Amino acid sequence: MAITRWDPFRDVLALQNRMNSLFQDYARTGGDDLVSTASFVPPVDIYEDEHRIVLKLEVPGMKQEDFDIQLENNTLTIRGERKFEKEEKEENFHRIERRYGTFFRSFAVPNTVNTEQVKAGYDAGVLRIELAKREETKPKQIKVQVGAGPVKTVENKPAA
Repeated sequence: MAITRWDPFRDVLALQNRMNSLFQDYARTGGDDLVSTASFVPPVDIYEDEHRIVLKLEVPGMKQEDFDIQLENNTLTIRGERKFEKEEKEENFHRIERRYGTFFRSFAVPNTVNTEQVKAGYDAGVLRIELAKREETKPKQIKVQVGAGPVKTVENKPAA
């Protein structure tokens, strides 16, 4: 018999996931508008390297003009709308599982980002936003000198 360690937080997390699922289902089925103002929430991946922060939103079936991307007061806001395309002839849909309508995502941007260098691209259903970091916030390599004697403090003076 294997001995497992009891983790009370695991049960709390499971309860939280169930509650989130209930609220999401309620919003999807046309519940009160107070629960959710967006029709769907696209999933996002966020990663960072030494030069930039990158966001990738999964939003297939959209056009470039369907996006509204703004960066203001250290907040990146992404809005969009995926429209349900109806054809002239009547179709008998058996199931519609893809989400349509408007979406809204908002992200806090750290002060290390250069707000003048933001790029956005859309390819294969993925919206990619790159936020370049400021030069002064990038990590700097410091070389260690062996046998150099005591360390002396050097003033940083602007180049003339």
